[in-house]
Order: sequence, then structure tokens, then C-alpha cells
Amino acid sequence: MRSTDPTGHLDPGRGNQAGTGLRLRGRDREIAAVREALSAVRDGRGACVVVEGAPGVGKSRLLAELDERARRCGFDVVSVRADEFDQYAAGAALQSALQAHDGSPRAAAGLDDQRLRLLDSIADALEDRARRAPVLVLVDDAQWSDPATLFALRTLPGRLASSRILWVLAVRSETERPTVARVREDLERLGARWLTLGPLPHLELEHIAADVLGTEPLPALARMLRGVAGNPFLAIELVRSFPGPDAGEAAAGAADRLYRDIPVAFRQRVAARLHQLPEDAVRLVQIGSVLGREFDLGTAARMLGRQPGSLLSGVEAALNSGLLSADGPRLAFRHDLLRQAVHESLPPAVRTALHREAAESLRADGARSAEVAWHVVMAGGPVDDDAVSRLHTAVRELSSTAPDAAADLARRIAGLLPPRDRRRVGLLTDAAEYLGRTRRVREALELVDATLSDGLEPPQEANLRLVAAEIHQAAGDDAAAMTHLQQALDLPALPHDLRVLLLKTQGTGHVYLGNIIAAEQTDTGLAADAYRSHDPAVVVSVMVFQSQTSFYRGRLGRALELAEAATARAYAEPTVPYLRPPRIPALWLATVLTSTDRLADTERVLREGQHEAEALGLGWSLPHWHARRACALLEQGALDDAAVEAEAGLAVADELEITQPNSQARAVLALVEIRRGDLARAGDHLRAAEAGTTARRYALWVSLARACLADAEGRHQEAAAALTGSFEDSEPTRLLTLPPSHWPSIVRIALRGGAPSVAQAVSGALGTLTARDDGQLISAAVRDHVDGLRHGDPRALASAVAGYRSTGRRLALAAACEDLGELMAASADTAQAIRCLEEAGRLVSASGAAGDHERLMRRLRQLGVRAGATRPDRDISPGWGSLTESERKLIPLVVEGLTNRAIADRLHVSVHTVNTHMRHIFTKLGINTRVELTRLAVERGGVADGTG
Repeated sequence: MRSTDPTGHLDPGRGNQAGTGLRLRGRDREIAAVREALSAVRDGRGACVVVEGAPGVGKSRLLAELDERARRCGFDVVSVRADEFDQYAAGAALQSALQAHDGSPRAAAGLDDQRLRLLDSIADALEDRARRAPVLVLVDDAQWSDPATLFALRTLPGRLASSRILWVLAVRSETERPTVARVREDLERLGARWLTLGPLPHLELEHIAADVLGTEPLPALARMLRGVAGNPFLAIELVRSFPGPDAGEAAAGAADRLYRDIPVAFRQRVAARLHQLPEDAVRLVQIGSVLGREFDLGTAARMLGRQPGSLLSGVEAALNSGLLSADGPRLAFRHDLLRQAVHESLPPAVRTALHREAAESLRADGARSAEVAWHVVMAGGPVDDDAVSRLHTAVRELSSTAPDAAADLARRIAGLLPPRDRRRVGLLTDAAEYLGRTRRVREALELVDATLSDGLEPPQEANLRLVAAEIHQAAGDDAAAMTHLQQALDLPALPHDLRVLLLKTQGTGHVYLGNIIAAEQTDTGLAADAYRSHDPAVVVSVMVFQSQTSFYRGRLGRALELAEAATARAYAEPTVPYLRPPRIPALWLATVLTSTDRLADTERVLREGQHEAEALGLGWSLPHWHARRACALLEQGALDDAAVEAEAGLAVADELEITQPNSQARAVLALVEIRRGDLARAGDHLRAAEAGTTARRYALWVSLARACLADAEGRHQEAAAALTGSFEDSEPTRLLTLPPSHWPSIVRIALRGGAPSVAQAVSGALGTLTARDDGQLISAAVRDHVDGLRHGDPRALASAVAGYRSTGRRLALAAACEDLGELMAASADTAQAIRCLEEAGRLVSASGAAGDHERLMRRLRQLGVRAGATRPDRDISPGWGSLTESERKLIPLVVEGLTNRAIADRLHVSVHTVNTHMRHIFTKLGINTRVELTRLAVERGGVADGTG
């Protein structure tokens, strides 16, 4: 960091030259706005400013001014400037500029979906810097930023709003790039300050002319300044090239005409300057205009058929003309408007040929794939095999950080190829796959349909249909996925490995649809082939598949054995973890554990599995990890933490633009709010779950939430009706979709709402389950609980209470205690009833189930209990008393100065969980920054252990 002004002075009169030798004229309003933003960030509040305007209007100049002021005020400045071909770059320029302190990145570039890993890496580095000093992030020419940087700019200002970070973007007006438009929309939603730089008044242009000349401009020059459309850069160029008073009259006729938003007179002046240069300099500048705003002299020399040394006189002439500069390791145009004027002066056929030659030259030199791709697109084809191969590599590299941009690039390259070209089909198949990772799922499926209509060879069609099936499965439309898979399998002459892959995906589809018999039939012969495979991912995948069929058949021990073996194999083989949910072994293992006596092991498996997924950059899987953890925590009776994990999963899905909302996470949130007694919020979550569910694998979660909400609202028949049709099978398949503590709730609601057939079916499924696997204590306890409810049997309920005590399921134990208490009250054993209900009250209070607690307190009062009843562990009103235990644990770590990542590592949780906790803390305390939280915590005292 450069020297700082120890006073942190923000006087508008200081630093207004920003190293250029010229004052910043006519931007007092904008300077005042950025001064205000700097002050806000120094006070601890994050802020975002977007500077918008036409080329040459002074965006970069304003950013330079802001850079200078911020450094004097002690800011740590991170600056990024984009170039046109960065639009196809696979890396993140912002990440490179930060030069994170954690050594090598957590995952190598090109591995699957790296978006979340990239976001976390940038967020960690910025948080760490902001802990030591306020940070200014400057992104100039953001309309050309690489897709990964744009993704970060869309997401991180909101995530890091409580950190001392000022984000400033400069962007050209009316850019046509869709991703830039989405950045605008997201930043506007976050409340970014918008500064639109319009044309300067004529008087300010005359002041600029005087600054350049050191004296007042001649009348002829002053008249010509009216022709630059208020553009300060064009004004400066006009003044610097103005030879005398007579020249002004000659150009007056062209001064007011514009071509592509640039005055024709400016183009004429650039052409005139070129005409005055020696031929070597002219050719160098023309080739440079094709290569980009910055370009390598060696590359330009090779395109000219020259040695770099033979161009030195041309370089010197171009530098002296003011067209080029040599401040860095490469030659550069002093402004992109100069490059654009030269580039557009070339005949179109010449431009096309030069871009094609540039692509070939750069490819031979091993240049960045993004540069090569940009020139190929600018050339417009034709494209040889070698070029297509290189471009396909660029597409795949880009897909790891920006799948939507990779898809767009793949489609542009495919458009340069003949309709039935095999290379074109491969590019379009990849494009559909990448679009399927984003919210552009409909576009992905439309692309599949359009490509299928071209009449493909069987292997090409099968691959494309496999991609379509995986997109449909991810979006929850399992029936459509199975249609594509069957049509693919009906094709002739498919390679063996492709057919096996299709069959495995079809088998998983049967599991999703609850058709375990069909899944087991798919397994015939498939498992033997898979176990002979040399690909460890194939072996692990079939182990998970067999575990799933065993699980849904009720053979829990066998399912657990296979899931653990698959997880161990996956950790031993680096290529395995790229299986999709729920086929990720550790994720599936956690699902099995949640339904067994080893519920306590679930947290360890999920923690280790998610850590591995984050380290490998498997960002697309993280919403599933959070949702699975939410289910496990709900099963344990930790409502607050379950809700946080569900919210974190939804937040991550939103960051990654995953199309299909996770209905399971929404259903968990609805169930939590029902327990808390907030039925209105429960209804909101239920409606969101219902809007997002087409996947039968989560439909039972939604049905359960719907039934529980109706039951809580006293609509008992509607509650029972919500369960009818979902749980009327004596096979345990559908029952096992939900963790065991929910099964007695189904029976209770069914009996209360007049649907005994549902209760009987659940009882039958439990009988089948325990007959096939009698080694799980939880299954036996639930069976006793269900029998006690159906038959009004106090012995069965007492047995259930005893059984639950060793299973780590607080709410299940509370429900059994309550059911037993009600049965005792009905038999006039009031003392025993009170003891049962009071224990239930303590359990639900410890779980954060305020609604359940209030219901139990009312019932105890009806039984004559007036004092000594259990009370909720915490105040649920807004303020410090409403903080949960997990939220309180974070506060001393914030006071200690730890970043969210460091807090996550300390507490062995995900950084996204910490982010969600922090949002809750700020909302409950009515604050916006970590600085305010630290002050409040210190004032209250007791922050050392989070008890304040």
C-alpha cells in the first residue's frame, strides 16, 4: 500500500489531479458522492458505487481520483481493469489481484463447478484485508470483465455488506452483454449508488483546454470543442492535436456528426495522425488495434513478418504520436477510443483476415485460450480442427467458473461450423450441460430439442439425451428424465460404457420415483459389469445405487455397510467425488445414518464430506449438504440450527443460481416454524416448497409439512387428507423417505383426522421394516410409539419413551412423553400425566420449540399446575435475549477479529452457516456491521464465552 495521509483528510481540493497533471473538472457532485461512500466505509459500513457513462466521458479518471483519495485515507486498494477478450477468460482477475494469503488455491482450475470455491476464496481474502484496514475494490471497464469476476461482483457486495469494503465499478452505458445487465440488476437491488457521467458543459471543456495549454484556448479551438459532445477525453485529444486556428474551420462540418457514439471529426483526426507516421508505425498501430488495447510487440512483429528489433523506430514514432504508451510490459493504446478508431478504419475484410491470423499466431505461441477465442469469434470462421480443439478446451476451462458464459461461447463457436458437423454437436451438448447448471434450464432443454432435430448419429443422440435427463433430474422432473433415458437406450450400436452409464442413471431415476422393484431389475447384470470396471467412479456409483435399493427395501444394515464402503472408496480415489447428489457417497451415507441408531455420526460425516466438497470445488453440491444437515438437526431436535442450515442451503443455491428450489429445505423450515408456533411463516415456507416441488423424492416432505400445518391450525381432516395416498403402502419405501421421528406424527395426524387406514399402513410398513432388519433400536421405539397411538396402549408408549432415551432424538422423546401424558390424564392418573407433560415441556424448550412449549403449558394449567412449570430457554422477542446458543458462540470470535471463514474453521461449520448466523444476529440486534456488534458486545460484557 502506498503512503497514507495520517489525518485521513477528505477535502475535495486535495488530490484532484490523481497523477495525471490535469484537474478533474465538472464532477463535483460525483466527487462528493464518493467522499460520502469512503466515509461510510471508514465508519464500518460496506458500500457500492457504480459509475456509468459513454467511452471517454471520464469514468477511469474518476476511479483514479478515488484511488488517490482512498490511499491517502488508509484504504487498502484492489484494482482490476478488464480488456475486451477477458469476456472469455476462465480465471477471475479479481481473485488474481487479491493475491490471497492462503498459498495455492483449494482446487485446480478446470475441476467441475468452481463457482462457490472462487466466491469463498475472494470473500476470504477481502474479509481478511478489511479486518486490518478499509478496502476499496475498483473494477474499470467492468463491461468486459471475465465472467468469474462478474459473478463475484453480483454476489459478494451483499454477502460482505457488514465488512469495511467499498466496491466501485466503472461500466459503459447500454452494454449489450447479458451478464453485465444482471450485475446491474443485482447491485441496484442491494442499494448501490449510481453515478451517471453525462457530457460536460462547454465551459468545463474550455477549462480543460486551458489546463492542457496553460492558457485560454483560441476562439477557433473553443468553437471546435462544441463538436466533442461534452466528452472530456475527446476534448483533450482535440486540444493536443490542434495545430492552429485555421484547422478548426476545416473540421467544423464533421464536428457535430457521430458514428457509433464517437464524433466523425475525432476519427478523422486519428486518421490524420496515422497518415503523418512512418509506415512501420502505421502498420504496428493497425496490427495492435486488432490484437487489443494492450498487445505484445513480439506477436505484432510476427504478424508483420518482422523481428521486434526492426520495429523500434516505428514503436518510437507511435509513442511520440500519443497513440500508444509503454508504461507496462506490453504496448497499449492510451485509450480504447483510439484503438477503436484505428480498428474501424480498417476495411471489414482486412479486419476479419487479421483477426484470423491473430488467432493462429496466438494459438501457436501458447497464449491464453480467452484471447484466441475472442479473435476466432471476431474472425467469424471457418475454423480448423486444431482451432476447434483449442476453443473447446477454452469452453471447458471457462465452465468451471462461469457455466453460462461457457455455454454462450460454445454456441458461438458451434455457429461457425456446418450444421451436421460432429464437432458442432459436441459443443452444443456441452452448452446444454453448462446451461443446465444455471437458471437457464428452459434454454438448455430448448437447445437439446433443437439439436436433436438435426438428425444425429446414435452415440451423439444418446449423449445429448443423457445430458437432458440429468438436467431434468436436477430440476426435479424425473418422468421427463426417464423418457430421455429410455429413448437413448433404444438406440442401436451404443458403446458399452455409454449404455452402462445410461442404465445407472435410469436406475437412479427409478429410486427417485420410488419404484424400487424397477431399480432392482435395472441392477440385474449392471452391478457385475460395474464391479469389473477400472473406473473407481463406476464402482462407487454402483455401490451407492445398491445401498439405495437396500435402504428403501428396509435392509438398513446392508445399506449402511454399502454406503460406508462407498464413502471410504471415494475418499481414497480422487476422481470419484464428482458424482451428482444424492449419489455422492458421504451425502448418501448421512441419509442412511439419520434413519439408524448412529444419528450422532451424521454430523461428522457431513462435516468431513462438505469440507472435501468445498476443497474440491463441488459448489453445486453444497445446497444438498446444508439441506441434509438441516434434516439431521431436525431429527436431533436442534430446531434453531436446523433452520440456519436450511437457510444457508437456500442462500448458496441462490448464489449459484440453481433453478429448482430445494423443497426439502423449505419443508424443514416450515416444520421448524410450526414447532416454534409461527404458523404464518410456516405457511410462507410451505407455499415456496409447493411452488418448487415437481420431484417426487421431496414430495413426501412437502406432504408432511402441509399436514402438520393444517393439524396445528385445527384443520384435522384436511391434515389427514394431505397424507392420504402418500403413506398407504405396507412396504417401507415411502416411509423411509422421512427420518424415523416423523413417523409417529403421521399416525397421530391420521387418527385425529379420521384416516385410520393411513395409520394402519404406517404400522404395517414398520412391521415389514423391523422384520427385515431388527437391529435398530430407533425402529423398535417408533414401532412401540405407533402401536401405543393406535391402540391407546400405555405400556407401548412407556416402552417407546424408554427406547427413545438412547437414540439422541429429543423431540421424538418429547412426543412420546406427551402422548403418554395425555393417555394418563384420560385414565385419571393426573400425577403421572403431569410428570410426563413436564418432561415433554423441558425437552421442547431445550429444542427451541416455543409453540410446542406453549401448548404443553396450557395443558399443564388445565391439569392444575400453576407454578414451577418449565420455561423457554431464551426470549423470542427481538434483541439480545433472542439470540440462539449458536449465535452467541459467534460473538466473542467476531470481537476477537476473526473473519467468517476463520470462525467457520474454529467452530467446524460451513462458512455459509456462519454467514446465515451473522445475518440473524444483525437483524435481531438492529445493526448492520461487525463494528457495531463488537461495540455492543464489549458494552454488555461477558463476551469471552458468548454469554453476554
